[in-house]
Formats: sequence, C-alpha cells, structure tokens
Amino acid sequence: MSDFAPTASWELLRRRAALLQQLRTFFNERGFVEVETPLLSADTVVDRHLDPMQLQLPTGIDAASARPMWLQTSPEFCMKRLLAAGAKAIYQVTRAFRCDEQGRLHNPEFTIAEWYRAGDGMQAGMDLLGELAATLLATTGVKKVSYGEAFQRHAGVDPHRADVSALSQAAARLKIEIPVGYEKADRDHWLDLLLGSCVEQHLGKEEPTILYDYPASQAMLARIRVGDPPIAERFELYVDGVELANGYHELLDADELRRRNARTNEQRRADGKPTLPESSRLLAAMDHGLPDCCGVALGFDRLLMAVTGAKDIRDVIAFPFDRA
Repeated sequence: MSDFAPTASWELLRRRAALLQQLRTFFNERGFVEVETPLLSADTVVDRHLDPMQLQLPTGIDAASARPMWLQTSPEFCMKRLLAAGAKAIYQVTRAFRCDEQGRLHNPEFTIAEWYRAGDGMQAGMDLLGELAATLLATTGVKKVSYGEAFQRHAGVDPHRADVSALSQAAARLKIEIPVGYEKADRDHWLDLLLGSCVEQHLGKEEPTILYDYPASQAMLARIRVGDPPIAERFELYVDGVELANGYHELLDADELRRRNARTNEQRRADGKPTLPESSRLLAAMDHGLPDCCGVALGFDRLLMAVTGAKDIRDVIAFPFDRA
C-alpha cells in the first residue's frame, strides 16, 4: 500500500480511542482535572539520556529574546508549575518529543499520559499506578518488587553497593555482550546495561510489576530517602519486560535541582552531548513552594501495545515518523 496510508489498522485505531476514553474516565472519576500545557517551551528537562528537539524561533516571533525553544520530552515542568499555583490533582494526555528514539518501542513523537496529585507519597503514587494498570490491562493485581531485590535475583549483585568492578564482573559472569567503549563507563552505565540485558526481561511476565527504590544516582527529579544506602523514591511499571511508566515522589528542593542540573550537564559533556539550559520557570515555582506530591508519566502507545499484544509501535499509531 502507498505510504500515504496509516500503519495501524482501523481496528487498532478504534481500540486506541476506546483505551484513551477509559483512561480519561479513570482519572475523571477520581477527581482529577484534565489540563493542557505548552508543547513548545523555553524550558526543558535536563536529563543525561533524554535529548530534546530544539527550535530557533524566527525573529518576528520573539525578537526580544531570540532564545531557542524546546519541544517537550514530557509535560512535567508546566504541570508542576500548576501544582505550585494551587492545583491539587491533575492529568494530561499530550504529545512528547525525543531525539534519537526510533525503533520497535520508540517513535520520536509519541503520546504520553502524565498525572500529579498533591499530598501523595511514593506508596500512594504506586498504589494509584497499580490501580490504573489493573483497570486498563484487565488484571486482578499488580506486583511490586524493589530494584535491589530484582538485581539480586536476576543479576546476583547488590545494585546499591556494588562498584564498577563488581558490576562489570557480574556482566562477564552473565555473558552479557559489552558495548564498545565501556571500559570508561561509569557505575550508572553498568547498572543500565545489567537492567536492560538481564533484569527487565523478567519483569511483568505473569502480572504487571512495579519496580521501585532506585539507586540514589538515578533519582532524576525524585527525592532521595536518607539511609544506608540512600534510595531514590522512583518507580517504574513493567509489562512483559517493557517499561510503560516512570514515577517519582517529587523533589521539592529547588537548590538540590540546581545542583542536579549542573551535575547532569557535566555528565552530558563527558558523554559528548550538548548541555541543556539549567535555569527554568520550574525552579521559580519550586522556590515559591511546590507541594508534597507524586507524579507519573505513562507511555500511552506502549500501553496500547500491552493491551492488544502488538509487537511494534507502528502497529498502534496512525503515522509513525517516516510517514509523518
């Protein structure tokens, strides 16, 4: 068929619409307010692994500042600004954009569902995510397993205490193919390699699984729970070895986010990537006062794949990147 046609069947596009309605009903029934925030912003998430798409505005639009704008990798910043301005429970279904993400599970433009509720800690956030997963995936329950337990069981190593040497030895013992250049890899790269090569495949096989309590070095925008070792209050939902959602008990300390942004840009430079702007209106919102909250971002296209058994993201979106 000509490349004008969608890659998804009409049957799957109808199921997509029904699932979208089901998701909205779930949140509406629980008192969440659906919101809309900009796709194009002067701010962007500073993440080691996420590369946002940059646009340079014509001078006629923004001649005063002439600064670059960014297509959002998620609606996180603006949704938190709404929380700082008084919102209590909000959700959004929108588009997100990420460079260099294309394949069976990735499209550079994708649909994301994201929600936040003031007053929720990590346990409440995981419970809500589990309830949503059970509802949309029509399962009776959701399993929870800690990051440390999963690594001990499937990789035979303590991810919170093992150094680079121990992690590399575990990879060798498990006969994992080591990427070129990994002799200079840091601890987080080795953790990601083990997670992707031998841990993830076991998650969510029999029932949806929430992986929680990540290493403190992988907190992103989550708060860190003090302890020995310290733990990032971060959690992810897996189905059949595929990550569907990522959640945080949200960081509230603006100064800590400033430190993380600077550290992340140092890592991006070391990785050969361009740095990203460290200042943002989110920092101003956090200085004003972000309420205690939990937030989750869900890949809607991957969710539909899990519901329908589709094996490629092209099967559940009308026009992927090469047909856009």
